[in-house]
Amino acid sequence: MNTHPLVPFLLLLASFITTITRTLAAPGRWDLLQPNIGVSAMHMQLLHNDRVVIFDRTDFGQSNISLPNGQCRNDPTEQALTTDCTAHSVEYDAISNSFRPLTVLTDTWCSSGTVAPDGSLIQTGGFNDGERVVRVFKPCLDSTCDWVESQTTLVVRRWYATNHILPDGSAIIIGGRRQFNYEFYPKTTATLSIFPFHFLSDTKDPNENNLYPFVHLSIDGNLFVFSNNRSVLLDYKKNRIVRTYPPITSGDARNYPSSGSSVLLPLKPPYAEAEVLVCGGAPFDSYAQAKSTGTFISALTTCGRLKITDTSPSWSMETMPTPRVMGDMLLLPTGKDVLIINGASSGTAGWELAQDPSYTPVMYRPDAPAGSRFELQTSTTTPRLYHSSAILLRDGRVLVGGSNPHIYYNFSNVQYPTDLSLEAFSPEYLSTVNSNLRPKIVTVSSIELSYGKQFSLQFSVGLLDVTGLSVNMVPPAFCTHSFSMNQRLLVLQASKVITSADGTNEVAAVAPPSAVLAPPGYYMVFVVNRGIPSEGIWAHIQ
Repeated sequence: MNTHPLVPFLLLLASFITTITRTLAAPGRWDLLQPNIGVSAMHMQLLHNDRVVIFDRTDFGQSNISLPNGQCRNDPTEQALTTDCTAHSVEYDAISNSFRPLTVLTDTWCSSGTVAPDGSLIQTGGFNDGERVVRVFKPCLDSTCDWVESQTTLVVRRWYATNHILPDGSAIIIGGRRQFNYEFYPKTTATLSIFPFHFLSDTKDPNENNLYPFVHLSIDGNLFVFSNNRSVLLDYKKNRIVRTYPPITSGDARNYPSSGSSVLLPLKPPYAEAEVLVCGGAPFDSYAQAKSTGTFISALTTCGRLKITDTSPSWSMETMPTPRVMGDMLLLPTGKDVLIINGASSGTAGWELAQDPSYTPVMYRPDAPAGSRFELQTSTTTPRLYHSSAILLRDGRVLVGGSNPHIYYNFSNVQYPTDLSLEAFSPEYLSTVNSNLRPKIVTVSSIELSYGKQFSLQFSVGLLDVTGLSVNMVPPAFCTHSFSMNQRLLVLQASKVITSADGTNEVAAVAPPSAVLAPPGYYMVFVVNRGIPSEGIWAHIQ
């Protein structure tokens, strides 16, 4: 392929314009999508039809949206309303910016979820009558699909548990309040019982801080589990801990209710190492101080990185620009950016136990030199405190919603009212100044992949930088309580770009070699040109 002599100059000019833009204003843009979807987005999951299942809990009281078809939910065990004609779950269409009510019958408060290989949302546990329930939402293209619930499917109650999809397509469900064990779904003869996991009881302190443990599938097929301030590598098949890692430096708690967040950093060919990032949280006594004396201690400012595949791993600590508790961390499709968004600067998770909302997101760039990895983004004006959430959409925006730090819906005479809105944060790569660098995948809207097999994508782009081109895969994650379950990003092995006479480009990439690296299911695939991602397409691998 011959390069026009003006291309280097134009690339330099685009870089100069981007630099000038950053000096004039903070990067990124906020847009209000919906002022009121009827429920507060405590939990969110994107599905492969570009619709987002959103829900809170059934014992918040009346929501602001009615159940479909004039239904009412009658539940004598309900702690708020025994008869409730309002919905506590909605389906949001990210393309049309519309929503409809769904029918969830049992309490989903502080529950967990996984997307099965067929694209169905498998949603587990909760509170009260929902604590052992499995709910399945199978996406459809019309408005006929709804929740299907199975009572007492789980062996024990799962409240504040964490789920993760496994290489065989099943889900593991780990922990929960007073549950120091794990189980699997769907059930087989070999997985009808629970499996003890004493690490969770060992990391429980007077404020708990072992709830919603951070769980990541490592490249060897074992599970990295972080609870409180400690972490292990779990061989879930043999029910044994195969590695114990050093406690995170400073010893402060990072899990609920101290509520930091964590991601597995992007996996890159030849997929020989894996590194975990943990950011934010709260000092040990934050929960007790906020609850007993109304004292809101400043949240943690530190992030820790741990290369979990090293022979002698140790935590490398960094300092964020601002303290943050209850922040959400998202892997962006660039493969070079981690967004830290939502949360507060003081206090902890729990009812009215935090102050000083974190209005300003932070971008973390793991490949940048130490000391220059953080960048403040454009601020929102909406507090996103306890029970807020954020997920990546296929077009590259980040969908943000929720915030209800109250026992019930409370819209007046409080400092931080219940929030029913949805916003979108558009990172800098979606700015019009980058439009000439943004690829557009053509000819296909979805693709079927096979492990280790090559596939091709055709794309168009104004200014192509062949040295800065990559193809990245991201599964849709289940977000709740400051942690996105099943989140990972794979940078694929890609070949040289071929440009045809009509200006269309084609890049060949190799799908991940195994289900250990990419569990079966749906992924968003992006072509990234010089740090600017295309709109993704859906890919299915099994």
